[in-house]
Amino acid sequence: MPRHSEKIIKKIHKLRAEGKTYGEINKILNIRLAKSSLHWICRQISLPKNYIEKITRLNIKNLGKARATAIAVNKAKREEFLDQIGKINLPIATKIKDKSTAKIALTMLCLGEASKSINKHAFSLGNSNPKIITLFIKLLDYCFTIEHIRLKCAVQCRADQNPNRLKLYWSKYTGIPLSQFYKPQIDKRTIGKPTKKIDYKGVLNVYYPHKKTQLELESLAELIYNKFAGPVFQR
Repeated sequence: MPRHSEKIIKKIHKLRAEGKTYGEINKILNIRLAKSSLHWICRQISLPKNYIEKITRLNIKNLGKARATAIAVNKAKREEFLDQIGKINLPIATKIKDKSTAKIALTMLCLGEASKSINKHAFSLGNSNPKIITLFIKLLDYCFTIEHIRLKCAVQCRADQNPNRLKLYWSKYTGIPLSQFYKPQIDKRTIGKPTKKIDYKGVLNVYYPHKKTQLELESLAELIYNKFAGPVFQR
């Protein structure tokens, strides 16, 4: 006696001849047969000409779902990983409240980004990243209680940008009045070359004319370098 009724087998043959997949056959007939069993039952059934095209479309669709699932899983894993890193770094970040630690942070920032002005009576930091500009001003004020009226700014931008709009943007972002801004500097090398980054707001140079502050930071940078370059930190 056959395992499956003749009636079910005929229905399977009919559906397979119409080009239904094994999964579709199980669903339509409300049965749960293994693909190997269905393959044996349908071994003599001829498939329609458009069957390969149908399978190709299904594979592409399923591949898209698989990729979307993989992306979602990877995103969740990344968020969990970043959350763990955040928990590790939070106690370290709170140490910035200590003025000695803040001064080291400012020194490292200036060591990498700041430069002396031409007249050597001021030093400046220039960057297109608002976060770096904010850190510079906030750390400078926290470590030295600066006179904000002495801060001067200059915008460097591309030829196709509106310098007055950029001045207004940086003035609002930093809280530094427009009266403390120098004339914008337009890079002539960019004439005829459109700006590709829509959110690019040029470079803001922040000047602080205080020689003592500059010398303190330079001295600390040198001392830190000597500490790390010394025998204590050599391996």
